[in-house]
Amino acid sequence: MSHKPSVLFVCVHNAGRSQMAAGFLTALAGDDVEVRSAGSAPKDTVNPAAVEAMAEVGIDISGQTPKILTADAVQASDVVITMGCGDTCPVFPGKRYLDWELADPAGRGVEAVRPIRDKIRTLVEELLAELLPARAARG
Repeated sequence: MSHKPSVLFVCVHNAGRSQMAAGFLTALAGDDVEVRSAGSAPKDTVNPAAVEAMAEVGIDISGQTPKILTADAVQASDVVITMGCGDTCPVFPGKRYLDWELADPAGRGVEAVRPIRDKIRTLVEELLAELLPARAARG
C-alpha cells in the first residue's frame, strides 16, 4: 500500500472487543496504521473487565470512549472488522470487510475476558502481518 493503511473495528457497544482490538493494533503498529473503533449502539464507558485485561498485558485503554459508528468512519477506512454488529454496519464498495467471531465480554469478569483478549491479539497480529508485510518480515 502506498499510503498508511486504516482499520476500523466495529462491535455493538464499542466497549469491549473493538476497544481491545484497537488497543492492540495501536500498540503493535504504532504510527504505521490508522486505527479507529466504533459501535452501532455504544455504551457510556469502556467495559472495566476489558480495561483490566488489557492492563495485564501492558496496554492502557482506560482513556478510551465508546463512539457511534458512522458512514464517514467506514468510508475513511481500508479495512472494516466487525465483531458481532451484524447488518447494522454500512457497506461501501472497495472496502475490505472481515468478521471476527468473538464472544461478547459484556457482563463478564476479567477471567472470562482474558481468552477473548488473547484471541483478539492473535487476530490483530495476523492482520498486521497482512497490512505491513515488510514490517512483519523485519520482526
